Amino acid sequence: MYAIIEDGGKQYKVTSGDRLLIDREVDEQTKTVTFDRVLLVGGEGKAKIGLPTVSGASVSADVVGPKAGPKIDIFKYKRRKRYRLRKGHRQHYTEVKVSGITV
Repeated sequence: MYAIIEDGGKQYKVTSGDRLLIDREVDEQTKTVTFDRVLLVGGEGKAKIGLPTVSGASVSADVVGPKAGPKIDIFKYKRRKRYRLRKGHRQHYTEVKVSGITV
């Protein structure tokens, strides 16, 4: 069984046991996260397509921990003006492991 969920303006196709990175920062005490915006549930038989979401469907996931994305370097330069600007950015994510899909 698989589901397509929406979180933070992005859509993810998940099955039980998948690990994914979400943009949301989660507290240290939070152990599970529930995704209520399920757009499609499929698998055995016919797929259930939501208008816009499938009613009564949810995906639960266990929080693994925080994780940082890849480093992005920003470099600005203007020739002959002695202007150089170097910055970096690293996005913070929360890694979750999908534990179950309920319909």
